[in-house]
Amino acid sequence: MILDKKVIIVTGGSGLLGREIIKDITSKGGIAINVDIGVETNLKNRNIKADITSEISVEETISLVYQNFGKIDGLVNNAYPRTEDWGAVFEEIQYSTWQKNVDMQMNAVFLFIQKIAPYLIESKGSVVSMASIYGVVGNDMSLYENTKIKTAPAYTAIKGGIINFTRYLSAYYGSKGVRFNCVSPGGIFDNQDPIFVNNYENKVPMGRMGSPKDIAPSISFLLSHEAQYITGQNLIVDGGWTAI
Repeated sequence: MILDKKVIIVTGGSGLLGREIIKDITSKGGIAINVDIGVETNLKNRNIKADITSEISVEETISLVYQNFGKIDGLVNNAYPRTEDWGAVFEEIQYSTWQKNVDMQMNAVFLFIQKIAPYLIESKGSVVSMASIYGVVGNDMSLYENTKIKTAPAYTAIKGGIINFTRYLSAYYGSKGVRFNCVSPGGIFDNQDPIFVNNYENKVPMGRMGSPKDIAPSISFLLSHEAQYITGQNLIVDGGWTAI
């Protein structure tokens, strides 16, 4: 029970990864609070409806958790809001939607961390932000040939920015006992085009795409006392993708 009674906010906890992150935190003794725009606030069920891009909503969410649970031990930046034209080819991306995606994803991470930092200083807490292998290496465009799957240029910029921002935060808050780390998943199976899945699995050393169950335990570990001397790191969980 490495997360015994730790109160941890998980943004985007209703999504594919978010559900498993919450499940894993709970299984290890933690109190996981799902902060998601798609739920109704019900503290008994540990759900809070919130817009992570709204300063007022973020402040109200943090205050609500603190008032009801008496502390906040951790934050998982997992929410993944995006515009409807997400995945448009590079030449056709409107500058306004590029700005909006950066604002919704990367700037929202800054906002939540800035507002929650005083509570984490009090608890000597921890933040884990979800990044990606595509924040570390470039896309292998050959994987998408003969499929309708499109890459998202903003995704690589945002995830790369989050990784280096995490390094900054670890240095800035290290003396205050607050830790900041990232987890970078490889490709997660979600019933994608079979051609893409086959291409991916033929390349990755472990021969398969990942699953949420492969990712969630690493997040729980980084939030726990077992990682008490780990900060500023990007833990890549990718079946060996970035090793080759």
